[in-house]
Amino acid sequence: MSQTLENSSRILVIGCGGSGKTTLAVSLGAALKIPVVHLDTLFWNPGWIPTRPDEWQRIVDAEVDRHSWIMDGNYGGTLDRRIAAADTIIFLDLPRRTCLRRVVRRRVNYLGRSRPEMPDGCHERVNLEFIRWIWTYRKLRRPGILEKLAAASHARVHVLDSARAVDDFLNGISGIRALLR
Repeated sequence: MSQTLENSSRILVIGCGGSGKTTLAVSLGAALKIPVVHLDTLFWNPGWIPTRPDEWQRIVDAEVDRHSWIMDGNYGGTLDRRIAAADTIIFLDLPRRTCLRRVVRRRVNYLGRSRPEMPDGCHERVNLEFIRWIWTYRKLRRPGILEKLAAASHARVHVLDSARAVDDFLNGISGIRALLR
């Protein structure tokens, strides 16, 4: 499974909030020496102001057209474009309780400040809408994502359904990278 990443140059990491998309993307970027693109950084402006839809489309198109990237984030309106451009897709399909626990822990860890991958002025927040999105993700969004992934015959698709599966995936990549040195 991990050996297939050696020839990857466009890796998409998607999943529910709190599933570990950013953490995985950063780890993959370091291991594979591929630039990481955090969609949250590009979408949000200080004070949680979203980017205008037409500008957002241009930004995503420009990022997707680059030679290589590891891109983390959801943003359903651009998902089809990103799936079509990716040669590898990693779907973090973790249980909702795990995601909720991580989001709460993240909120506490970054209380009153922005996460490193977020623009300044976007202090960590958790509201009822976000909690509801996480709680209903597996029922409302997951089926459509799995359909899109099943149709992505051009890409290698990895569905990781536990923290252990993510760790095993990363350990496999690290082992291969060590052998190649």
